[in-house]
Amino acid sequence: MATISFYREMRQKADPLWRAIFGHPFVKGIGNGTLPWDRFEFYLKQDYAYLIDFSRVFALAGAKSRNLPEMEAFSTLLHVTLHTEMELHRKTCAAFGIPEAELAKTRKSMITSSYTDLLVRTCYEGGLADILAVLLPCACGYAEIGKMLHASGLPEDPHYRDWINTYSSREFADLGGWLIGKMNEHAADASAQRREDWYRLYETSVRLEYLFFDTSWRKEEWPDPISWREG
Repeated sequence: MATISFYREMRQKADPLWRAIFGHPFVKGIGNGTLPWDRFEFYLKQDYAYLIDFSRVFALAGAKSRNLPEMEAFSTLLHVTLHTEMELHRKTCAAFGIPEAELAKTRKSMITSSYTDLLVRTCYEGGLADILAVLLPCACGYAEIGKMLHASGLPEDPHYRDWINTYSSREFADLGGWLIGKMNEHAADASAQRREDWYRLYETSVRLEYLFFDTSWRKEEWPDPISWREG
């Protein structure tokens, strides 16, 4: 009798969180083109800072890979992040009048810091399967969001349209599918405890995905009493 894949099991258990992400006004605003530009600017700056550490995660995952094909795949993911996603951010920010030098000076918000800390700490403390568990929500979640928004019709705003086209592309779907396959391989003979540990990492990462969109919607770097202060 066929059994559900481990990734699909995790995805279904976390479905209430994903539905909250899909229904968030930030995500819906990209889809219908109504998201205020200042909120998208905030998101782009924070996502740029996030992607720097996300790239480090792919590099560290490659170092912990067990064979050459795995190393090559993570090298491809690293290349796509550095040369496709980050270039999209630079071009879009330039259209908003944000030069690359200013983008590079972006300070991480509390949520961005929490998310990247989880990713990088997992790379140093865990094995490849642990890394896959925290990577999947971003790598596969964005592909889901892009596909969903694309199916609903592209907005007129060229920036939001480009964002949707990027994350609904076949390239992103294929890379996400590879990560899913590797996660399922690791889980095939794993104990129930290890599978639960991986789900907890996955679930935490999904929660931070939601909070990443939410903090961009609210444009909150840190709570007011401890906000960044110039000087």
